Amino acid sequence: MTTRPGRAAIFEQFAADGIEYMFGNPGTVEQGFLDAGGASDIEYLLSLHEGVAVGMADGYARATQRPGLVQLHSGVGLGNGIGMLYQAKRGGSPLVVVVGEAGVKYDAMDGQMAVDLVGMAEPVTKWATRVVDPSSVLRVLRRAVKIAMTPPRGPVVVVLPADVLDEPNSEPAVPTSVPDTRVVPEPALVAEAATTLLAGRNRLILMGDGVATSGAQRELTAVAEALGAKVWGVNSSEFNFDATHRLFGGQLGHMFGETSARVVGEADSVLIVGTYVFPEVFPALENPFKAGAKIVHVDLDAYEIAKNFPVDLGLVADPKLTLAALNAEINRQRPGLAPSTPIAVSSTRPVFPEPPLEQDSVLDRFVRRLAGRAPEDLVVFDEALTASPPLAKYLPPRQAGRFFQTRGGSLGVGIPGALGIKLASPELPVVAFTGDGGSMYTIQALWTAARYGIGAKFVICDNRRYHLLDQNIEQYWAEQGITPHEFPAAFDLSTPELGFTGLAAAMGVPGRRVEKLYEVDTAVEAMLNHDGPYLIDLVID
Repeated sequence: MTTRPGRAAIFEQFAADGIEYMFGNPGTVEQGFLDAGGASDIEYLLSLHEGVAVGMADGYARATQRPGLVQLHSGVGLGNGIGMLYQAKRGGSPLVVVVGEAGVKYDAMDGQMAVDLVGMAEPVTKWATRVVDPSSVLRVLRRAVKIAMTPPRGPVVVVLPADVLDEPNSEPAVPTSVPDTRVVPEPALVAEAATTLLAGRNRLILMGDGVATSGAQRELTAVAEALGAKVWGVNSSEFNFDATHRLFGGQLGHMFGETSARVVGEADSVLIVGTYVFPEVFPALENPFKAGAKIVHVDLDAYEIAKNFPVDLGLVADPKLTLAALNAEINRQRPGLAPSTPIAVSSTRPVFPEPPLEQDSVLDRFVRRLAGRAPEDLVVFDEALTASPPLAKYLPPRQAGRFFQTRGGSLGVGIPGALGIKLASPELPVVAFTGDGGSMYTIQALWTAARYGIGAKFVICDNRRYHLLDQNIEQYWAEQGITPHEFPAAFDLSTPELGFTGLAAAMGVPGRRVEKLYEVDTAVEAMLNHDGPYLIDLVID
């Protein structure tokens, strides 16, 4: 049996699991295993902030449906990455985060950087642990991969003390065994679900990212057509349902429960699949569903089923297999209900006429030109928030793996997330839209893009303020009976002006500022034709 230091063995384990990249920011307590990693084929991608490292790994994991490996430096590094870990947890991203530590032998000393790393990580992870036995390093890492990849997926943290990794390790490095959770309910329960949903006349479907994770988009479409049910996105940040389909209702809001209540309040039967309800910041405390409405919830996360409101039938099952079985049962019970053939959906983007010049805007024209000139396999990362409507109009989600949004309420995911997606699919064009405020959370990611030649493109929707906060406080004023007045100065980003093209250039990424309609066409061409990362500072207000 081969014996080598644990610091070398961990890279054998990562290689056995097919991991290609480690996203991180180094520190002294990780120097031993980072030095050993230089002899492996795993590429270390250096970021200048831990939020960038976690954000890149998150994008990579979402695009590949495989573990994203992150290295963080003790308490300070983990602390800097916690915001991004939170959004990864809320979004179900399978991240494996290794956090360095000085050593077990120093536990009694309360030295510099000493902190309960597991305690720090637990609120924002699916699982967190610390390795204390040199003979169980690889065993724990395999357990971490298994837990991260088993639905409901999520980030895990493994604390690796330096002295444990310096000890001899004779564990074999073998691929992690990830259990198969492709389960379907017994036929009687599928029949009950179909009967329950067919009982209503006004039918509704609420869907989320569990659909994409399961690859259940076709099956969801078939069920929606069989039921004639409108489909609404709830915590839906990937391609789950064709946004141009006649049954697509739109996205529920993420801020106020009243938005969801208005949509679901008249439904007689509701199918919830691949999501939790409801994910607003200020959710409705009273049940928003109609009295007597029949609710069926399908998800692989048992915790989310009936978490806030009762359901008539909860099925802990794989969405793809369950929806296929449900569609067959619906058509067996009501053979004439569904259309004889599925509704044809064009693979091309919708085309819109040019508006009169005086009605056009820089943002609308930019997205419209991008939609007209970019390849059909364009990947969009939408973190534009208040500037998102033109993206939904001109670049609607239509294919798996071609659309991603921020989730979990975090800002700063767009730029590093797009880098991770581009690494996962280097042959695809990738464009991230973000806001001026959100971009500044992780603007250091541009340096990483330039260092490694990661050719994603970035569009900063620059309105010189946190405009989402403007919208939210207007609703707050209305609810509280407060007379509208000047927005708080804390929402303003105009003074001093953020020079995004200068920032990008300083980190090795070229770009241009676009303020006028006549500048849009050449800017889109320049961005699409540039070989490497490129930034557009799009002044939209």
